[in-house]
Amino acid sequence: QVQLVESGGDLVQTGGSLRLSCAASGSIFSVTAMGWYRQAPGKQRELVARIISGGSTEYAESVKGRFTISGDNAKNTIYLQMNSLKPEDTAVYYCNTVVITTIVHIRVEAWGQGTLVTVSS
Repeated sequence: QVQLVESGGDLVQTGGSLRLSCAASGSIFSVTAMGWYRQAPGKQRELVARIISGGSTEYAESVKGRFTISGDNAKNTIYLQMNSLKPEDTAVYYCNTVVITTIVHIRVEAWGQGTLVTVSS
């Protein structure tokens, strides 16, 4: 019903920058929330940043001041600008969205397949 397409993961040196993109498509009536999570090897998946309907944002403490999440409502797309990257930012980054679907208006959560960000020291 809802598909997410992510892009932007890459290998970058410490201190570098990357921009991740995630586009949602499918039976979307409205987007309740959209954001990025990450999972490093041997660790649990954690919230990085998300936008909630109305425009409020939420960030993990570890990325505040370095990462910025933004969105294009018309395109159901979000971006994550990541600056001053550190080796501990290395992880698979997953896009997540919670939407209300068209026609039956039910709440659906969807995950992207993930994009790998590697920060070399």
